[in-house]
Amino acid sequence: MKFMKLGSKPDSFQSEGDNVRYVSSELATDVIVIIGDVKFYLHKFPLLSKSARLQKLITTSTSSSNEENQIHHHEDEIEIAEIPGGPASFEICAKFCYGMTVTLNAYNVVAARCAAEFLEMYETVEKGNLVYKIEVFLNSSILQSWKDSIIVLQTTRALSPYSEEMKLTGRCLDSIASRASIDTSKVEWSYTYSKKKNLDNGMRKPQAVPRDWWVEDLCDLHIDLYKRAIATIEARGNVSADVIGEALHAYAIKRIPGFSKSSSVQITDFAKYRALADSIIELIPDEKRSVSSSFLTKLLRASIFLGCDEVTGLQNRVGERLDEANLGDVLLYDVDLMQSLVEVFLKSRDPREDDLTAKASVAKLVDGYLAEKSRDSDNLSLQKFLSLAEMVSSFPRQSHDGVYRAIDMFLKEHPEMNKSEKKRMCRLMDCRKLSAEACAHAVQNERLPMRVVVQVLFFEQVRANNNGSSSTGNSTPEVIPASRSTNTTDQEDTECWDTEDIKALRGELANLRLAKNQQENNNKGKLVKGGGLGVSRVFSKLWSGKERSGDMMSSSGTSSPGSVNDDSKSSSSTSKKH
Repeated sequence: MKFMKLGSKPDSFQSEGDNVRYVSSELATDVIVIIGDVKFYLHKFPLLSKSARLQKLITTSTSSSNEENQIHHHEDEIEIAEIPGGPASFEICAKFCYGMTVTLNAYNVVAARCAAEFLEMYETVEKGNLVYKIEVFLNSSILQSWKDSIIVLQTTRALSPYSEEMKLTGRCLDSIASRASIDTSKVEWSYTYSKKKNLDNGMRKPQAVPRDWWVEDLCDLHIDLYKRAIATIEARGNVSADVIGEALHAYAIKRIPGFSKSSSVQITDFAKYRALADSIIELIPDEKRSVSSSFLTKLLRASIFLGCDEVTGLQNRVGERLDEANLGDVLLYDVDLMQSLVEVFLKSRDPREDDLTAKASVAKLVDGYLAEKSRDSDNLSLQKFLSLAEMVSSFPRQSHDGVYRAIDMFLKEHPEMNKSEKKRMCRLMDCRKLSAEACAHAVQNERLPMRVVVQVLFFEQVRANNNGSSSTGNSTPEVIPASRSTNTTDQEDTECWDTEDIKALRGELANLRLAKNQQENNNKGKLVKGGGLGVSRVFSKLWSGKERSGDMMSSSGTSSPGSVNDDSKSSSSTSKKH
């Protein structure tokens, strides 16, 4: 930090209690200057030689002068109603008048400058007066220093409007903006940068100055000054929108409590932080990619929690980039808001373009969101679950494991669901797109409807047979498909699938996997005898049992048990009379 010492005489100011300051001298004091609740016992001559205002106050006692300068005279006692910086800044000026040692730095220079202006300590009164010396210090040292300029700018807020009238605030802003906009190769001063840096064999690599080197240092500014600093930097046109976005992100993390946390925090001064969030939203550049999706989702969460008035624009920006959002950032959103974001996402897509990657990302996000929200059984009803899930049911997915996990979590938290509700929920899932791990879990899952378990077993057997035949070059063993009627009642659904048959099917499937593994290890290139046929026989028994119960009427209405969605399709059958 830069500093400047003025004067050479030792400091002889003494205190008597908290409200009395006097100069220790053989000469008796002849004037009392009252600043606020502090009395200064001083000598007239040193003050009169440097301050034009004190000259007028001491020598003039007319009532008109009293009203103009807002002071009251009583013999040798002068009361100054208001002076920038209060007693502390007046003491600096008084010590300068006495020629005592005074140290100026970034923390007190603005107060001293405003007080010197108020006391009219100009060159016309005496050469080398305080105003001149402070101006030299500001221009040659303080405003040439990056961190000192920020400190000085911060102090100007408490001294407004004096600092504004003397253009001290504007000069600090210009100094900061000029350095933030400079070519990074010319940055030679210290700055705060806590982001993780690359390491090579435990040694820190020499790195170029990052483009956002300045953003953390500005986080100490009050929001009013911060807004002006960002506006001044943007006006110069040398800083890209994404760097401005990084600055806003860093400021939000520093200034909004719990901004980066996944849970809400306790806040007492809502009005303060509400205004802060509104200001940050206002500062976001118009460019779409100027800020990260993670920052937008966190800012929306904070804005809703703080009760900000205008969040529609921010909500639209989050929805348009919902495919970039992280699950942890949206978990605090309620279901209604999440549904609104998906609607915005759908509206923002160009109908002429089929953005499969973006839709797949949103589908994965919603699946994870529903799985986590299912733990909160009080706030996520079946209808809300289905409404949100159905919005993305047509979105492409490489796997339906996420859908299965969400369904399973909801069933676990809502054991009171009837079979009809379970069926409706399971229609969201395509059993053909479950991974081997998900299938292994599903076939043991007693919460799923029995027909869903059978479908999972069926397609797991098909997959196992296909894998086995592809490794041996043989064709897939015959699998007997069968149709399922959508009119089957819950009672029929329970009776038609025999528990022993299901157990046998699971056992055959396990044997088939074991046989396949043995084949690969022994590299014999032969399919283990009976592996697929046993499973087929069990399926044949299961499906024929359904036919005997009247569930399947004719081959004209048959369909492969590929997806639970098939249950919702009506099948027509005609009976032939002989």
